[in-house]
Amino acid sequence: MRHRKDHRKLSRTHEHRRAVLRNLVTALFEYERIETSIAKAKETRRFAERMITFAKRGDLAARREVAGYVMKPAITQKLFATIAPWYTGRPGGYTRIIRTRARLGDAGEMAILELVKSKEQKDKERKEALAKAEAKGKKKERKAEAKEKAPAPSDAVEPRKRRRG
Repeated sequence: MRHRKDHRKLSRTHEHRRAVLRNLVTALFEYERIETSIAKAKETRRFAERMITFAKRGDLAARREVAGYVMKPAITQKLFATIAPWYTGRPGGYTRIIRTRARLGDAGEMAILELVKSKEQKDKERKEALAKAEAKGKKKERKAEAKEKAPAPSDAVEPRKRRRG
């Protein structure tokens, strides 16, 4: 009987399981959305939500707790500076699991694990992405105009043909 045995083992040793979950939590905070198996997503969600709750507290002990779990110091800083303020008025439920597909090869169920964002955050990100794409388009236009205006070299030397022997 498996009474009182909580959480998933993920077919790994304790050390390997802890390393995998730490890496997944770090990747989630870095990219704000990751794709993984459903079992790993459900386990990762537990730890990610704990880390966000620590970050919301914001004191030194919480920062040390998070720094001991998250793999990259820059991600710890991002968690405290940008991610935690998103959820100040929210008492939990910071992540969302969306089932996507069956993985080719072993037909394992895959899911997207992402941080939940408010409508205002999504609108802001959409505007930033549009502005960035627009700036990139203008840069390409300027580059094309500069290329057209540049004089073509008239006495260009043709490359030598290779002799086959």
